[in-house]
Amino acid sequence: MGSNVSVSYDGRGVMPFDRFVREVRVPDSDSRFEAPATLPAGPAQDVNSADGGRKHGEFAGIIGSSPALRFALDQVRRVAPTSSTVLIEGETGVGKERIAHAIHDLSPRRNRNFVKLNCAAIPSGLLESELFGHEKGAFTGAFARRVGRFELADKGTLFLDEVGDIPLELQTKLLRVLQEQEFERLGSVHTQQVNVRLVAATNCGLIRMVAEKKFRMDLYYRLNIFPICVPPLRQRREDIPLLVRVFVDRCARRMNKRIDLVPDEVMAALIQYDWPGNIRELQNFVERAVILSRGTTLLAPVMELASRGGLATTSPTTSPTISPITLDQAESRHILHALRETNWVVGGPKGAAARLGIKRTTLIGKMRRLRLSRPLSEMTESPAC
Repeated sequence: MGSNVSVSYDGRGVMPFDRFVREVRVPDSDSRFEAPATLPAGPAQDVNSADGGRKHGEFAGIIGSSPALRFALDQVRRVAPTSSTVLIEGETGVGKERIAHAIHDLSPRRNRNFVKLNCAAIPSGLLESELFGHEKGAFTGAFARRVGRFELADKGTLFLDEVGDIPLELQTKLLRVLQEQEFERLGSVHTQQVNVRLVAATNCGLIRMVAEKKFRMDLYYRLNIFPICVPPLRQRREDIPLLVRVFVDRCARRMNKRIDLVPDEVMAALIQYDWPGNIRELQNFVERAVILSRGTTLLAPVMELASRGGLATTSPTTSPTISPITLDQAESRHILHALRETNWVVGGPKGAAARLGIKRTTLIGKMRRLRLSRPLSEMTESPAC
């Protein structure tokens, strides 16, 4: 099935960085997304800058304003002021560590240590020592006392990535330190007291591992006090233009280049591709595109995306279909879609205005200007306002 992507043009067949996709219709669905039409003048801000990149996202390093991402960030805001354990779930590359950093930065522990450990990167035989430390002579090669990650994170936050890779025999000790806030170093009989806020992350279904007896049920429930699901990039396609802007500018500055324009067909392809590697894959692809670009227009090998099987096209050799329409047409379609999804309810917390992120009076004004009215065939007893 062919795709239908509507984009803004500047008369030269390219999309400038201050004009972004107005409406995107995802292939094989009725979903449409509207991205910002304009961005502030000047180069995009680096997410590592002093104010943490808040121009582009809710927290440092988190870019986007899609409903799916806003929901996850709202969960972050709610849980951050507490000391509760948080379980961050999401596919590889969605930014789980960024979410963990945001939780720490918004918490009362922000001035204490943020300690992280990727449990999948440490051999199982050394993981206990990494977590809890060891005394001199505790095992062969232990030539000195070593402080573990829990001690380093005392009064701060400990982020355990890929927590599903912790061996079963070590999960009991982890459960104890979470419940009692105490543990012993390897080779020691002295109990250490700590005050640690744990944030764990996983890209695999822990509940499935519990059913398969690969993960302790009591530890799962202890970690799952406040779960946060980070959406994959394919569920927040409207954030892709902003992400592309930031990644292009960052790479261009690093490579001493200037990239001002993105061709329409490039942006359309980037929006349609499913990005199984999520933000990390998009960032790496954009970096390669900047390397390949000789002038000020981004030259991206978008046909490679089709060959990977994640790009919705009519065939592996065809490029995305570009269907240019006016901004009024794009706005009209987007408003109609929201009205139909809410059964033509304009106001209220579940109305079309709230779904579109605008005031009720603003939406009514747009409906009058665009001459949008409810067809007789869609009339029900529910009021429109």
